[in-house]
Amino acid sequence: MQERTGERVALIAGATGLVGREILATILADETYAAVHSVARRALATSHPKLSCHSVDFAALPALPAADDVYIALGTTIKVAGSQQAFRAVDFDAVLAVAAAARSSGASRLGIVSAMGASERSRVFYNRIKGEMEQAASRLGFDAVVFARPSLLAGDRDALGQPGRSGEKLALIAMRFGALIPANYRAIEAGRVARALVRAVKSTETGARILLSGEMQAS
Repeated sequence: MQERTGERVALIAGATGLVGREILATILADETYAAVHSVARRALATSHPKLSCHSVDFAALPALPAADDVYIALGTTIKVAGSQQAFRAVDFDAVLAVAAAARSSGASRLGIVSAMGASERSRVFYNRIKGEMEQAASRLGFDAVVFARPSLLAGDRDALGQPGRSGEKLALIAMRFGALIPANYRAIEAGRVARALVRAVKSTETGARILLSGEMQAS
């Protein structure tokens, strides 16, 4: 699908995170978008003529600005959240709240950062919640929905003031031997995930689409 320059409006939730900040940079630089709205719990350090920032409580989300394309990069870990319930409040409840509110405001396309192994039938709690989120988001009535399922992410969480994740640190070491690791399991840079997701959201005509990590490696 081809869009005319400067005709669309994007909304992003989670722009303060590792992948979210890369999505934000990508859509701000994209001439397809005339305006970008960011919804977050805390203020962004980024400023841009196209960018409008909105501080929100995801547990009591207000009506969202009208947008065409919505990008959601909200996520945490059970360790950081403190409990399975608190984890679900972010990775399921907050994600679905933003998606539903954006759909009510007229959004037609949705892109969500999910996780490798997401499945509502998984025995792993983390993967099961991600899978349940994908299923629920697919039923919200968007024309097109894209789920990015990256493997372990490579990026500088310290610069974001976020705690490091042990698996990701090991992944950075493993990147030295990337050619020996299947593409879907190889660590992937956050920027590649962001670019692949934005491109897919813009190009997907209708229906649900899953981006596996190997496909995103080329972005």
